[in-house]
Amino acid sequence: MVARRNCANRVSGAAAPVGDCIPVSARFRRRVTLPSASSMPIKRIVIQSSAGRYSVACGAGLLTHAAKEIAKLGRFSSVHIVSSANAWRAIGKSVQRGVGLKDASAVHLMNDAEAAKNLRTVESLTRELVRGGADRKSLLIAVGGGVVGDVAGFVAASYLRGVALVHVPTTVVAQVDSSIGGKTGVNLPEGKNLVGAFHPPRLVLSDPDVLRTLPEREFRAGLAEIIKHAVIADAAMFAYLEKNMAKLLRRDSGAIAYLIPRNVAIKARIVTRDEKESGLREILNFGHTFAHALESVTRYKRYQHGEAVAWGMMAAALLGRETGVTRTDDVCRIVTLVRQIGPLPPWPRVPAGNLIAAMRSDKKTRDGELRFVLTPRIGKAASHDGVPLPAVERVLRFAPHFFCDCGQANG
Repeated sequence: MVARRNCANRVSGAAAPVGDCIPVSARFRRRVTLPSASSMPIKRIVIQSSAGRYSVACGAGLLTHAAKEIAKLGRFSSVHIVSSANAWRAIGKSVQRGVGLKDASAVHLMNDAEAAKNLRTVESLTRELVRGGADRKSLLIAVGGGVVGDVAGFVAASYLRGVALVHVPTTVVAQVDSSIGGKTGVNLPEGKNLVGAFHPPRLVLSDPDVLRTLPEREFRAGLAEIIKHAVIADAAMFAYLEKNMAKLLRRDSGAIAYLIPRNVAIKARIVTRDEKESGLREILNFGHTFAHALESVTRYKRYQHGEAVAWGMMAAALLGRETGVTRTDDVCRIVTLVRQIGPLPPWPRVPAGNLIAAMRSDKKTRDGELRFVLTPRIGKAASHDGVPLPAVERVLRFAPHFFCDCGQANG
């Protein structure tokens, strides 16, 4: 028998007990006419954290008002920006104008490849901050995707035992997921995100206009996190994605302007109720146990994070079917929708035992026992322990063949 924990009920208009379900307001269930992004007002989603309240502001053209938004936080002795060469090349001038930063030496660039998300990068950035004169009253602004945000967040959490942080996410993954909730951290050779801290930002500024600069592969990969939120907490949004994926893949501004704040709201409700991932927040890891193992065994060089999550969600759906948790029709819907985001790098040709060994380093593991987030129906998810190891092994052996259209398994 598979034990179940930490349920998030399918969306409904009714209020529900904390830690049990995640209601989504009735307006999300009505048919939506999508305006252009440029006509969308700035939306603010407030998140309560142990360090206080902060807001995620979403709106097209928001970067042009960044200085005004940051000024509301108070005065800082200095401002430093952490970004990547790719992100800074694309929007650096806009960011500098938006925040009113004139000192180019206050911009610290890092490699945003997953393989560079490590303690060496943290040391390099913190030493640059020392040389740049950053003190405890300084502000650190992370401009980039998930890797930049995770590393810069950990730098902010650890430098002088903590400095203020603002996120300016520039990828789909970062705007809908990684910049929200205060998780920071880096990888070790033994596994993903094994060193880190909870360090909530003071503010998140999400401007959907910056997504237009993303390479096609990175944009499509990021859609996996939107699908994840739909699977675990929003059946209506899942149906919307089934009908409108082609529009989203074209980067329709109205679809993006509708989906970004909706996904932010889903994650905000979860992390407000469970900031430190002691229960409910674990459902945000749907597909991630498989995904992190895939990233680890390929040394973080094969997959964009969203691509690994896409594989992981399909594998988690199949595991749910193997254990009697997920209905067959929901498995088919999940796999069909995930495959629409595009071809994925192939499943690695490694023994199932290697992947299971990598999974044992997953942060959800308890007393050496693997735990998985599974979905009993679209719009609902729960953490499960006691999942039979033979079922996991069957999924790992079968997945590359079951999803063969996504690429031939190789080394």
